[in-house]
Amino acid sequence: MGRVTLKEVAEHAGVHPATASRALNAATRGLVNPQTAERVDQAAQHLGYIPNSIARSLKTARSASIGLLLPDLTNPLFPPIVRGIEDVLRTVGYNAWIVNTDNEPEREADAIASFRGRNVEGFVAATARLRDPLLEELAESGTPLVLVNRRVDSPNVPSVTVDDKAGVMMAVRHLFELGHRELVHLAGPQDLSTGVARLQAFRQALEDLGLPAEPERIVEAASWSATGGADAMETVVESGPSYTAVVAGNDLIALGCYDILARHGLRCPDDVSVVGFNDMSFIDRVAPPLTSVRVPHYEIGTEAARLLLEALEHPDRHPRSLVLPPTLSVRRSTAPPPG
Repeated sequence: MGRVTLKEVAEHAGVHPATASRALNAATRGLVNPQTAERVDQAAQHLGYIPNSIARSLKTARSASIGLLLPDLTNPLFPPIVRGIEDVLRTVGYNAWIVNTDNEPEREADAIASFRGRNVEGFVAATARLRDPLLEELAESGTPLVLVNRRVDSPNVPSVTVDDKAGVMMAVRHLFELGHRELVHLAGPQDLSTGVARLQAFRQALEDLGLPAEPERIVEAASWSATGGADAMETVVESGPSYTAVVAGNDLIALGCYDILARHGLRCPDDVSVVGFNDMSFIDRVAPPLTSVRVPHYEIGTEAARLLLEALEHPDRHPRSLVLPPTLSVRRSTAPPPG
């Protein structure tokens, strides 16, 4: 059985196809007599008519869809952000088309070109590097764009992020109040705003508290992953300064730190305390449960979707960014230093 056409719906309802089209489109339904619109609805339901949204978008240049660019679909950081975005978009009849870029600029460029060819109305991107000409060019072209979890240097690109500085300050002060005076930081990659902001905040926190801040107390992980964290922690164990606590750039880096501590016979938190960043959903189930800076990921998603819808409705309004406050989830990976 073939797909039911709009013409068949119109014939069943006894109206012109143009009238049926207006009745089935939320944007133009008010132009149709209510009784006629109801008759068209009943005909469409009876025949099992499914609107051809692609054809409609080609005619109207509106697809009621946005493109969502993620760097790594397997990272547990992103599902709650995506859920927040989708929950807001769904209330106004929009959908999100998701693509994984693997942090590859060429793949990101291809995805953007493909989405634009399908008339997506805007983008939410979690892929931004500090200097990201592709996304900056997209914003300058007038295409609605909101960044999540990361920022770019340009103030004209709106974003929704957490207060990285406040989060690291919380982590360092928590360790300080437990009695730790020798801390190290396993920093995230420095081509991303999150890595840079958290490293700067760590340095500032040590200075504010009068703690030793030698350069070797900071080791940059090659990636935001357990492998990256393990490699960075191995460097600290083998050649770093004395330490009793580690502030990790994110939770995955902290898990890599766990692996290396265990390999060297060091216990957490008896020998070394560890703090992560993000408070991902499963992080309270590892051993020991990880103390972590909690990021409101779902709220980041909902606010990003609202900013994008605002940009779609008011394209001439100056872009604005939001910074959400973190909290600290204290668990059993932190304790007073040994001795």
